[in-house]
Amino acid sequence: MSGSHDHPHDHSHHHSHGDHAHGHDLDRWKHDGIRVIPGNQLDPNVPSTAGMDRKAAINFARVGAQKLWAGTVTIRPDAKTGAHHHGHLESIIYVVKGKARMRWGEALQFTAEAGPGDFIFVPPYVPHQEINASPDEVLECVLVRSDGEAVAINLDIEPVEKPETVLWVDPVHRDPAEKK
Repeated sequence: MSGSHDHPHDHSHHHSHGDHAHGHDLDRWKHDGIRVIPGNQLDPNVPSTAGMDRKAAINFARVGAQKLWAGTVTIRPDAKTGAHHHGHLESIIYVVKGKARMRWGEALQFTAEAGPGDFIFVPPYVPHQEINASPDEVLECVLVRSDGEAVAINLDIEPVEKPETVLWVDPVHRDPAEKK
């Protein structure tokens, strides 16, 4: 079959409705695409837990996030939060600055520590307490949760006096008792 054919129409594509649809996409992406939330414009109106200052950066109300919540948490030196959990949500805490100690369990009987660059995973419904393990440095963390709405259920738990330390054992952090 040859490339020539004999019917009279224009093969160049000038579809005005195509351009219009493309323009609409451009507008939609312009306003509903990437969103930058400046660090000095975070929203302090989030469920609070004693001892911590949470601020929302990414949530449903601000950017329409359906499945994630992100923000910051600041804990003053030597402070401990009240015992709480986050319902069905999974949480990730990234330590930016300072020294974090986490306590968890029915009586907050387990403990682990994390420092700058460390990530902490908190599963759903786990009772826990964040502690600033430093007497003089503020603990600054970034917080990400698995839903666009914040959930914080504060619990009335009397912490145990002698928590059981859970060693941070992974390919980088070895158990000090382990034989070389």
